[in-house]
Amino acid sequence: MRVIGLMSGTSYDAIEAAATDLALDGDALLLRPLGHLSVPYPDALRDRIAAALPPAHTTTRAVCALDTGIGQAFADAADRALRDLCGGSADLVVSHGQTMHHWVEDGTVRGTLQLGQPAWIAEATGLPVVSDLRSRDVAAGGQGAPLVALTDALLLSGLPGTPAALNLGGIANITVLAPGAEPLAFDTGPANALLDAAVHHFTDGAAAYDENGRRAGAGQVSPELLRVLLADPYYRRPAPKTTGKEHFHLPYLRRALDTVPVPATADVLATLTRLTAVTVADACRAHGVTRLVVSGGGTRNPVLMRMLTEELPDVPLGPSDDLGLPSAAKEALAFAVLGFLTAHGLPGALPSGTGARRATVLGSITPGRTPLRLPEPAARPPRLLRILR
Repeated sequence: MRVIGLMSGTSYDAIEAAATDLALDGDALLLRPLGHLSVPYPDALRDRIAAALPPAHTTTRAVCALDTGIGQAFADAADRALRDLCGGSADLVVSHGQTMHHWVEDGTVRGTLQLGQPAWIAEATGLPVVSDLRSRDVAAGGQGAPLVALTDALLLSGLPGTPAALNLGGIANITVLAPGAEPLAFDTGPANALLDAAVHHFTDGAAAYDENGRRAGAGQVSPELLRVLLADPYYRRPAPKTTGKEHFHLPYLRRALDTVPVPATADVLATLTRLTAVTVADACRAHGVTRLVVSGGGTRNPVLMRMLTEELPDVPLGPSDDLGLPSAAKEALAFAVLGFLTAHGLPGALPSGTGARRATVLGSITPGRTPLRLPEPAARPPRLLRILR
C-alpha cells in the first residue's frame, strides 16, 4: 500500500509530507521511504494559528476559518506529495492535522483538538484520508500521545541494551524499549516551544527560532533561572504523561523571568536550551537508556545536540537516519504507519505509552472519489519494522 503521511508539529512552521510503500510480512512491517518534502505554512495562516493558540482567547469563527485554512494547506501538501513523490499514484493519505489544544487536567487528558478538515485533502487528491488519530486513544483513557511510540518501538526492536528514540519538536518526547518490558513513552518537556517563543518575543517577531543555536551559543546558562524552570511539577510526574504549548508558552516563561530576571537574551536562550538537555537526560537516566536515536527539528540545533551530549556523556547519540528512517521525515512516516494500521484494522497506540485501558484502532476515515475499499483485516500486529532501501 502506498501511503502519504502529513504532519505539522507544535512549532507550526511547516507541513511535513512523506510517502512510503508499506506491507506486512509475517511479524515485520516493511517500509520503503519514497521521499519527503516540507511545505511552509503561508505567513498569514501561521500568524492566525499563533493568534489562536493558548493562552490566547479565540472565537468559533476563527476556529472554523482555521479548520478550513489548515485543511486547504494540508490538501496542497498532499497533492504535491502525490505528484512529486508518488508519480500521481497512491492508496491513502494520513493527516495528523495541526494540534491547537491538548486539554489536560491534573495529568488526565480530557480531549485533544487537531484542526485541518480532511475533506479538503480527499477532494484535492481523490484519495481516502485517515485523520483525527489521537481522539480514540483519549476516549479509551489514554493521553493521546506520543503516537510515534509504536513506530519507535518497532524501529528499536532488536537493538541491544535499552535503546530509546527521542523526538525534538516543540515538545520533546521519548520512547524507551527496555529488555523484557513493555515500551514506555512520554513527553519529557519543552524542546523548541519555549526557545521559539523567546526568540520571537525578544526579536519583536523578526526571527521565529534560534537558527543553528547561534544566539544560545553566545550566551551563558543562568543557574538561578534554570533552577526555577526545573521546579515545574511536570518533570516529577510519572509516565505516561503529555504536555504542550497550553503549558509551555511565553507567559509561562515571562513569569519565570519575573522571579529571576535575566537581562541578556542570549543567556535566556542558553538556559532554555540547557533546560531541554537536562530534562531529556534526566528521563534517560531514570530509565537506564543506553543508546539514543534522535529525530525532529531540534537535531538541526548544534548547541542543543552538544548540550545533550554533555548531559549524557556515556550514552551514544545518533540520528534515526542511521537506522534507515530519515529524521526529517520520521513523524510524517510514523503517521503514515498509523494510517496503514488503521486501514488493516490494527491498533496504532501502545497502552504502555499512552496509559489507555486498551489498544485501539485510531482515527476517522474520509472516503475519496471512489467507493471506500479497505484491505482484509490483518491477523496480527507487526513486531518489528524493516526499512527497505
